[in-house]
Amino acid sequence: MVRDAYRYALPLGAAAILLGWLTSPAWALPALVVALFLLWFFRDPERVIPNAAGALVSPADGKVTLLSQTVEHGFPYHRISIFLSVFDVHVNRSPIGGVIREVRYQKGKFRNAMSVACAEENEQNIVTVEGDGQTVVFKQIAGLLARRIVFTKNVSDRVERGERIGMIKFGSRVDVFVPSSSTIQVKVGDRVKGGSSVLAYLDSEPQLVLSGAARSRQGVV
Repeated sequence: MVRDAYRYALPLGAAAILLGWLTSPAWALPALVVALFLLWFFRDPERVIPNAAGALVSPADGKVTLLSQTVEHGFPYHRISIFLSVFDVHVNRSPIGGVIREVRYQKGKFRNAMSVACAEENEQNIVTVEGDGQTVVFKQIAGLLARRIVFTKNVSDRVERGERIGMIKFGSRVDVFVPSSSTIQVKVGDRVKGGSSVLAYLDSEPQLVLSGAARSRQGVV
C-alpha cells in the first residue's frame, strides 16, 4: 500500500470515530466508507514482471483507449494511451529497463483524461528512458480529478523494467511512445496491468534518440 493512503484515510477514520461517539454510528458511516475506499485506492500489489527480450510493459493499470502514429524528438513513434479510472491501481512503473535521460514537468489544465486534447493541454510529467539502444517516452497525465503527479526518480537514475517510479492520484491517463519498428501487442479496448502486461516488443536494432536536453546542447532542432 502507498503511504499516502494513511495520510488521507487516518484523519477520516478519526473523524468517523468522533462523529460516532458524539452523535450516532449512522453519522460516522459516510466518513468511514470514504476512508476505507482511500485505503483500497492506494493499494500497491506485487506484479510478475515479464523477462522476455525486448518486452515493453505497461506503465499503468487501465484501459487502452488509443493507438496512433506520432512524432517525438523528430522520430516516428507508436503512441499507446491508457486511461486510469478511480477504480484502477494508480502506481506507475517503468516500461523498460534503462537510464532516465530526461524528466520534464509541464503545467496545464485538468481536462477529462478521455479527451484527445488532454494529451497536450493537461498537467503532465514527460519521461524519457533509454535502454539497450532504444528510447521510450511516457507521459503521466493528470485528469479531471487527478491533481497531483508523483515521480520518485531523477535524471541519470537506472530503472528496471516494471520498477515503481511514481503515481498519479485519482483518475488520469498515461501515454507511451514506442519506436515505430516495435511490434504492438495490444488493441483499443484491452485492459492492462502495470508492470505485467506487455504492450509491445522493441526491435532488436538500436534506435538511439537524443533527449530534448541533449538535442539542445548539440544544436539540433
